[in-house]
Amino acid sequence: MRLLTTTLALFLVAAAPAGANTFRQRLYDPAAGVMVVAHRGCHAAAPAHGFPSTAPENSLEALRRCIDIGVDIVEADVRRTQDGALVIMHDPSVNRTTDGDGLVSTLTLAQFQALQLEGGDEAPPTLEAFLRAARGRVMVTLHLKGPFAAQAAEVARATDASDWVLFKARAKEAMSPIADQPLYRDVAFMPMVGEGAARNADQLGAVITQQASGARAIPAVETRGLRSRGFAAVRDAAGAARVRVWINTLRMSSWKSFLGLSGDRRALRDPDTSWGRLIDKGVTIIHTDHPAQLLGYLKSRRLSEGVTIASAGEASTSSTTHAAFVAPR
Repeated sequence: MRLLTTTLALFLVAAAPAGANTFRQRLYDPAAGVMVVAHRGCHAAAPAHGFPSTAPENSLEALRRCIDIGVDIVEADVRRTQDGALVIMHDPSVNRTTDGDGLVSTLTLAQFQALQLEGGDEAPPTLEAFLRAARGRVMVTLHLKGPFAAQAAEVARATDASDWVLFKARAKEAMSPIADQPLYRDVAFMPMVGEGAARNADQLGAVITQQASGARAIPAVETRGLRSRGFAAVRDAAGAARVRVWINTLRMSSWKSFLGLSGDRRALRDPDTSWGRLIDKGVTIIHTDHPAQLLGYLKSRRLSEGVTIASAGEASTSSTTHAAFVAPR
């Protein structure tokens, strides 16, 4: 039986089981509460936490806010400059989010660092600077906007941040476990699964079973716009493999297709019928543009502290269960 500790001052995170002295350990324990992922950092206003205005997305300011608020994981978008440096930027160009213009891929690192983020007073960060600022304080998941996973992993190792970084890639039917690739030897890896990952929805579960069968464990599976049958198949397979189910609530379109939900917009008005329903369906990681509000909701229902989980045909409960996590059936 595990005990929960209410504080981990070093990491500035929500309560986690005793012994889970890294974010990575909590990530790999699906009974360790619902986890919150901040989309491009904590850029939305969070007045209850002392942030009445917005911050630039993918900025160090947005990262620091996440640490102060207590977010579990920060999502960051990674691109490569003309001279091969990895930097944090969502769009192909810098036009929307900075005072400059042009494609990231046509700018040198010096030109990129001379820019200023709109709505802030800092330059867009490099991947190295971002990981150094996050290291030991919050996990980071990288959305790589190009084929440079190996380079990103080397940056993580060079900054002594490999314990705090989560990589991901699309998995498909009959694909061998991606986590076993040498590239991911010392970083966390999570497969992503969408409707096109298998011939039909019922086969999507087999994709997860295969990805979880390797020598290196996976902590979670990210679902990508799955409909009802596909989501159920993935959730059941994840439950049997004892891994988390990750879903994002950023947009409205995919939710109406299988749960009748409206994502973040609905959640801000009625979290029980959006975030709450997802949790009741078996989701334990939620990716959102409103992490502060989600954390407040989880705290109100004590869902960040521990959950009851069960794989198909068997039940297993945390000794500090405070919320019902619907067992995959």
